[in-house]
Amino acid sequence: MEPIALGSRRELFWDDFIIDAARTTATPKLHHPQPREVVMAHDAPWEGDGCDFHCIVRDGRLYRMYYLAWQMLDPDATEHKTSGVTVAYAESTDGLTWAKPDLGLCEFNGSRKNNIILDQRTAAFDNFSVFKDSSPGCAPAETYKGVGVDKRDKTLWCFTSSDGVRFAKAWPMTDRGAFDTLNIALWDRHRGLYRCYIRDFHPPAAGNADTRRRNRSAGPVRDVRWIESTDFRNWSVPQPLDFGDAPDYPLYTNVVQPYCRADHVFVGFPSRYVERTAWTPNYDQLPGAELRKKLVAIHPRYGLAMTDCVFMSSRDGRRWRRWEEAFMTPGIERERNWVYGDCFPAAGMIETPGSGPGAPAELSMYAPEKHWSQQPAELRRHTLRADGFASYHATYQPQRLATNPFIFSGRDLSINFATSAAGFVTVRLCAGGRVLTSCELFGDSLDRRVVFEGGEVSQLAGQPVTMEMELSDADVYSFQFMP
Repeated sequence: MEPIALGSRRELFWDDFIIDAARTTATPKLHHPQPREVVMAHDAPWEGDGCDFHCIVRDGRLYRMYYLAWQMLDPDATEHKTSGVTVAYAESTDGLTWAKPDLGLCEFNGSRKNNIILDQRTAAFDNFSVFKDSSPGCAPAETYKGVGVDKRDKTLWCFTSSDGVRFAKAWPMTDRGAFDTLNIALWDRHRGLYRCYIRDFHPPAAGNADTRRRNRSAGPVRDVRWIESTDFRNWSVPQPLDFGDAPDYPLYTNVVQPYCRADHVFVGFPSRYVERTAWTPNYDQLPGAELRKKLVAIHPRYGLAMTDCVFMSSRDGRRWRRWEEAFMTPGIERERNWVYGDCFPAAGMIETPGSGPGAPAELSMYAPEKHWSQQPAELRRHTLRADGFASYHATYQPQRLATNPFIFSGRDLSINFATSAAGFVTVRLCAGGRVLTSCELFGDSLDRRVVFEGGEVSQLAGQPVTMEMELSDADVYSFQFMP
C-alpha cells in the first residue's frame, strides 16, 4: 500500500480513510451538538413567521449572516404563502450577539428602515446563500457570490457583490435541477475549482423496503447533487452524491462546507425528510396538534412531515461517508417543534469561546425553530467540541486503533482526545524496525502533546510510519503533526 502523504495537516477520525480495519477494534462513534441559547428572534414585521435557510460567512473579524424572511401562513392558517420572500442580513463579531442593521436598500410597507438586502424586484426567491470567493482570479466586484433560484425561470443564478451587502443579479449558472432548497457554492482551493451542491429529485429505488417503512411517501426522492466549474459560469452536468450502499432516503438541505479546522475535508449536515401519509394518535400528542390539523388541510405534508439532520463528510466532494444515526433531532417536545423545518442547520460554523472559564473554544452551529408556528422564528445556537462530530471510541475494555502507513512532516504529535479518570490512551509510532511509545495519556484535551520514550517524533518524519493507539474508556477525535 502506498503511504498516505499527510504533511502537517490535521487528520480527523470521521471515516476509515487512514484506518487499518483489519487491526482496529475500536468503534466509530457519532457525537451530537448541545443546544444553547437563542441568539436571534426574527420578530421584525418583514420577517414574518418563515425565516430559514441561514448562511454564515466569515469576513475577517466579522461574521455575515444571510437568511430568507417572509410570512408563511395567513392568520387563520388556511393558506401557505410562497411569494413575497426577501433576503435579510445580520452581522456579529463573536457569533453570540447578532445585529440587524438598518440598510435602507429595500422598501417594506413604505419604509426602508430594515435589514432586507434583496426582494422580489430582483428575483422570485426560494433560497439564497453566499460565500466569499478567495480564488486567485476573482474580480473585486465579484468577491461575494450569492447563489439562488429565481422561480420565474426555474434557473439557479449567480448574484455578485463587492461589499457583501449590495448584490446584483449577474448570470445564470444552470437550469438542470429543482433547486427548491438551500443550494451551496464554494471555492475548493486544494483542487482549484468551484463546487456547487444543489437540490434535485430521483425516482425511488426499487425494493428499498427499509426506506419505504420509515418514509411512507411514494413520490420522487429528494436528493443532493454536485456540479463543478473553473470559472463559475460554465458548470458540469449534475451528478448525485455517492453514498456507496447507504439507504436511499430523502435529503432536504445539504449545507456542505470545507471544515474550518481542516479544509481538505468537506462536511455536510443534510436535513432528512420523513413524510408520513396518515394521521395517527401519536400526532394528537405532539406539540401544536390543533394547528397541525389545520396545516394538514392545506396540504397533508405540512402537518405530517418532519425533519431531523444527519452528518456526512468527504475528502473529494463527490464520495461521502454518511452517518445514518441522526446528528441533530428536534429534541424534547416543546412548543411548536417536531415539524417539517426542524433541524435545518445554517451553512457555516463559528469557533466561539468555551462555555466556562479557561475552557477552550468550541464550534457553534445555528438552527431555526418554530417553523410552521404562526409565531416569529428563533435562531438557536448549538455547540460541539472542536473536531467533535465523530470519534473512534473504546469502552472500559481496551481496544486498538491502527492506521495504514503514512508520511508526515513535523516535530511533535498532538491529539484531540477525552478519557474517564480510569481511562487512557497510549500511542505507538512504528517506522521500519523503530518504535516510539508514549506514556498513558488521560484527561480531556483538544491539543495534547504526546511525549514518547525512545526518541523524538521528528526522527520519523519523511518516512513511512504506522500509528497504533490503545484506548480504554476513551474517544480520539483527531491528530496532527505540528511543526
